[in-house]
Amino acid sequence: MTRLTIFAERPMDIYRKSDTGLIISVILLWGLGLLTVYVCSAGYGLRAFGDSQYFIKRQVLLSLAGVVVCICCASIKMDFIRKLLPLIYIGSVILCLLAFVPGVASPRNGAHRWINVPFTDDTFQPSELAKVAVILFLANWFDKHGDLQGEERPSLMAPIVGLCLVVAIVMFQDDFSTALFILLIGLLMFFMAGAQVLKLVPFVFLAVVAMLLFVFTSPFRVNRVIAFLNPEYDTHGFNYQTAAARTAISDGGLLGQGFGAGLDKINRVPEIQTDYIFAGWAEAMGFIGVLGYFLLLLFVSWRAYKVAFCCNNKFGALTAFGAASCLLIQSLLNCGVVCGGLPATGITLPFFSYGGSSLVISFCLCGLLINLSRRQNTDQTDSDN
Repeated sequence: MTRLTIFAERPMDIYRKSDTGLIISVILLWGLGLLTVYVCSAGYGLRAFGDSQYFIKRQVLLSLAGVVVCICCASIKMDFIRKLLPLIYIGSVILCLLAFVPGVASPRNGAHRWINVPFTDDTFQPSELAKVAVILFLANWFDKHGDLQGEERPSLMAPIVGLCLVVAIVMFQDDFSTALFILLIGLLMFFMAGAQVLKLVPFVFLAVVAMLLFVFTSPFRVNRVIAFLNPEYDTHGFNYQTAAARTAISDGGLLGQGFGAGLDKINRVPEIQTDYIFAGWAEAMGFIGVLGYFLLLLFVSWRAYKVAFCCNNKFGALTAFGAASCLLIQSLLNCGVVCGGLPATGITLPFFSYGGSSLVISFCLCGLLINLSRRQNTDQTDSDN
C-alpha cells in the first residue's frame, strides 16, 4: 500500500486544515465531562468499591481509547471508510445479535444490550456502534442513488429495510429508547437527502404502531409512561430517580453549590454518574453552569452543522449531518429526561455520562466531523488528495 491509501494527509496537515473551533469545543466538553464524573461518582465509588476515584480512573482510560478512535476517524480517508462500510454495517448487526448469545452476552435486568469484551471485565453496548453504522449506511446509499426528487426516483425499500433491521434488533434487546433514537436519526437523514415525505408516511405509521405495541405490552414501560404523566406517582419507585434529580437541579440555584460542596446531596440520585449526571452538573454549577453547558453544546452543534452544510460531497454532507444530529439530539433528550420533560430512558449524555460505549462512539462521531471539516467548500474527493 502507498502512503496515501488509508491516511488522507500528513498528521500535522490534518489538524491544521480542520475546524479548530470544533476541536477545541469538543475537548472542552470532554474535559467538563471528566470533571463532572469525578465529582458525581466519588461517593458511590467509595461505598461500592472503597475507592472514591474508581469511576474517574476508568473513565480516563476509556477516554484514551476514545481519543485513539477519534484520531483514526479524523485521519483515515473517507473513501477508505466507505470501502469498509459493509464490514461496519454487517459487523454492527452481528454484534447486536451477539447480545442474545449466552456466554457472550451480559444481560442485566432482563435487557440484552451488552456483550462482554474479551480478556477484560468490561462490556460493550453494540447499539452505540449501530448509530454510526446507520448514519454511514444511509449517507452512502443516498449519495450513490443521486437525486431523490428527479423523474426517475429510486425505490426507498433498501434504505428503509436497512434502517428497520437495526431498529428491530435494538428494540428486541429491550432498548426501546435507543431504537427510537436510531429511527429518528434515520428519518431525519431521509428528509435531508430529499426523500418525499408522503412516501415515508406508511413506513412511519407502521413504525409508530409497532412501537406503541412494544410499549403497552410491557408493564415496566407502561409504568414509566404513567410515571412521566403523573410526577407524583410512585415517588419511591419509578419516579424516585427523576424526582431526586429535579430536587438536585433546583438546589443548584443561580450559582450552584460548587464542586465538592454538595456531594452528600448529589449522591442521593441513584447512579448519578451515568444517565442522570446532568443533575450533578446542575446542582454543582447552578443555572449559570446549565446555561454555559447549553451554550457550549450550541457552539459544538453550530460548528458540526456548518461542516454538513458546507461540504459539497453528498456522502460527507449527510454523514456530518447525521453525526451532528446524533450528538445534539442525544444531549437534548438526556437533559429533557433529567429535568422531567421526557419519560425516563437509557439515553446517555455525550462526553459526560460514565461508560465506555457512549464515550468511544461520541469520540468516533467527532472524529468523522473533524475529518469532514477539511472538505468544506471543496469538490475534491479523497482520491484527489
